[in-house]
Amino acid sequence: MKKVTLEDCRLIAIPEVEDRRGKLSFIENSRNIPFDIKRVFYILDVPEGEGRADHSNISVEEFVISLAGSFDVTVDDGNGQKKFTLNRPNFGLYLPKMTWRRLDNFSKGAICLVLASSLYDPNDYLFDYNEFRRINSRE
Repeated sequence: MKKVTLEDCRLIAIPEVEDRRGKLSFIENSRNIPFDIKRVFYILDVPEGEGRADHSNISVEEFVISLAGSFDVTVDDGNGQKKFTLNRPNFGLYLPKMTWRRLDNFSKGAICLVLASSLYDPNDYLFDYNEFRRINSRE
């Protein structure tokens, strides 16, 4: 199995159609993003100074979008980190499996939409960074 690197985490443009009535954006399974969507969830009303995530998914891929406001996503492959600022709803961040992520620096009113490749499974999460690095170094 190919080891995930920071280069695998990438911004992907979301198609946008504009006319006199406004803008419409859309995401289609395995077309705009590299997986079929099995779950959708969103994060909002994050208190100032708080963060979200601080984990890795073992087998789930995710696509993260800022529908409103802005926030930072710091990704880590066990060898380095890269920070993305999400602040436009026509771009999303693709997060492959086995990518450590932390979301923070939420602006007031920020809404984070996450599309996931699998249904929720509490056993798919790694919350211990050292365990993540140990497992990720074997792949």
